[in-house]
Amino acid sequence: MKRIGVTGHRSIPQEAQAHVLAAMRAALRGFDGSVEALSSLAVGADQLFADLALAHGAALTVVIPSGDYEACFAEGAELSRYLSLKARAVREVRLDYPHSTDEAYYAAGAYIADHCDRLLAVWDGRPARGLGGTGDIVTYARTLGRPVTVIWRDGVERA
Repeated sequence: MKRIGVTGHRSIPQEAQAHVLAAMRAALRGFDGSVEALSSLAVGADQLFADLALAHGAALTVVIPSGDYEACFAEGAELSRYLSLKARAVREVRLDYPHSTDEAYYAAGAYIADHCDRLLAVWDGRPARGLGGTGDIVTYARTLGRPVTVIWRDGVERA
């Protein structure tokens, strides 16, 4: 089974969304046979990827950074979408961090990088805004020699 992981920004500008979706679909099509998709299901890139991976027929593995992770999602649609995707996962990996901290997020991203054959990074190329951000996980994956596919639309700035 091939394993593809995701890291990416929570906020994807509208003018980049179609490009990001098309690139994710193309990456998933590039994996023949059975696929395991690894995601922490954060709002933004993680959830987009999980949705597409499930539609592609992939087995979803959810990496939960902390015991209070669900509290990071706003009530309503945001929490509902997280719970819906999580319920469709075939496996859940729960890290031992009690609280959602930068260290917990870094550990979850590192876990995904450690356990995938390729990492998709929805990334504008800029440094991480805090420990465990997309730039940090891309750097970590590259130090492992993990293939990283960066997905971003040229000329689009992230707020």
